[in-house]
Amino acid sequence: MDSGRDAPLETRLVRVRGRVQGVGYRYACVQQARDLGVTGWVRNRMDDSVEAMLQGTPRQLAQMCEWMREDIPAALVEDMDVVEVPPPFPRFDRFEQRPTV
Repeated sequence: MDSGRDAPLETRLVRVRGRVQGVGYRYACVQQARDLGVTGWVRNRMDDSVEAMLQGTPRQLAQMCEWMREDIPAALVEDMDVVEVPPPFPRFDRFEQRPTV
């Protein structure tokens, strides 16, 4: 795990489309984010996509995005958009699952 003490903190908004609801995607994201030391949140959207706000070092975010794209066996990711959120941004102290929007 990357402690992130000396690396710059970045925030990214990620939208994942495909078969990503009803397959444990959000739960798996929470576990992986916590393992990597990434903070933020993940939630389902009404359009059947999953949205996540990720905060961490560039390395942590690259690892998390790669994992979200390829490493959840039950999911089928068809498209993934990643947008950098410019500072100032709120600091998250943990990674959590949020209600559907």
